[in-house]
Amino acid sequence: MLDEKVEPFYDEVIRRNAGEVEFHQAVREVLESLGPVLAKHPEFADAKIIERVCEPERQIIFRVPWQDDAGEVQINRGFRVEFNSALGPYKGGLRFHPSVYLGIVKFLGFEQIFKNALTGMPIGGGKGGSDFDPKGRSDDEVMRFCQSFMTELYRHIGEYTDVPAGDIGVGQREIGYLFGQYKRITNRYESGVLTGKGTAWGGALVRTEATGYGTVFFANEMLKVRGESLDDKTCLVSGSGNVALHAIEKAQQLGGRVVACSDSDAVLHDPDGIDLDLLRQVKEVERGRVRDYVERRSSARLLPGGTIWELAADVALPCATQNELTGKDAASLIVNGCTIVAEGANMPCTPEAVRAFTEAGVAFGPGKAANAGGVATSALEMQQNASRDSWTFSYTEERLATIMADIHQTVYATAEEYGQPGNYAAGANIAGFLRVAGAMVALGLI
Repeated sequence: MLDEKVEPFYDEVIRRNAGEVEFHQAVREVLESLGPVLAKHPEFADAKIIERVCEPERQIIFRVPWQDDAGEVQINRGFRVEFNSALGPYKGGLRFHPSVYLGIVKFLGFEQIFKNALTGMPIGGGKGGSDFDPKGRSDDEVMRFCQSFMTELYRHIGEYTDVPAGDIGVGQREIGYLFGQYKRITNRYESGVLTGKGTAWGGALVRTEATGYGTVFFANEMLKVRGESLDDKTCLVSGSGNVALHAIEKAQQLGGRVVACSDSDAVLHDPDGIDLDLLRQVKEVERGRVRDYVERRSSARLLPGGTIWELAADVALPCATQNELTGKDAASLIVNGCTIVAEGANMPCTPEAVRAFTEAGVAFGPGKAANAGGVATSALEMQQNASRDSWTFSYTEERLATIMADIHQTVYATAEEYGQPGNYAAGANIAGFLRVAGAMVALGLI
């Protein structure tokens, strides 16, 4: 429930941002935690921090014309929302997917403000993307689109201004084409302007693995405070993209038994534990579907009409997309004995699901804390670019593990300080907001 102090702010967000339902959901989820903060810090209300943090500093929408392999002209829409730079240059990914519209980009950018604040790194929050779908497109088509996209975007970004990265539909291939066009237009080898680059040309080791690894590190910290670990825990990981694959890898390394994953077609259930090498061959090499895995693995079965969350498990890691885990799914997980949920994707759990987990005593790690490993490692990539340096895999992974442990400690302690022990969602919202709000007050009315 919204505190009466913050309800007017939410009503104004709805009025000013009509139809942007994902953005409304993200704002409400944060505002529900802020009543005690305003009671303790009335100066934030006086400075209108909530109203200011809910309004992006800059919203850029542009046309992206390009030509496909058949010679036909295509038109897409590009976005970059530079949401808040109180702590540093805007930082956040680019998403290429047909579902992308302004409301999606603003929800992601708003979440990014607090996620980035929790890392303790000097980075602000932003997000961008396009309704372009790279699926089924040739490399040449993707290149032509990326070059057209960057021909507009380049004038709005820079290593001290706005540093995009990848997200859904934007991997190392897309980042390469984008960076190449930026370099061509600006005549500068400004490595720090984009993160998620290839390691041969300025990228950081562990960046590819970071979001999935970080989610598992965070889940393991959640277990530690209960006197447990991932060792011998049964795990469910939704999705089978980059985040999911690396969450599966790290969970297995820490002793967990991952028995299911999914894609947009079906759910894969392998009671003997997922064969990660086979799954990677199917998804990363062949670009196939989880049904191809089942055809080669006798212990596996397909649940084409089911949901991954109806399976029994100790730990659930939703790593696919927003609002994939509903209140009904949460009820199934609770009945089947799940005790830990950590979000690898951005806002994959609906408000009803989060409420059900909280009421049932299931430890729930929100994405702005649990999946912050990706952007944290992006900031480490920026450090290496700025110093013209490169770090080893083991050193960078150690830095990532330390950052995730620190985020967990901050969130856990903040929840206790504000009278909600064990409520990671409240702790993450409050801790992230306090860091951003303090900087905004210090910088004056800008």
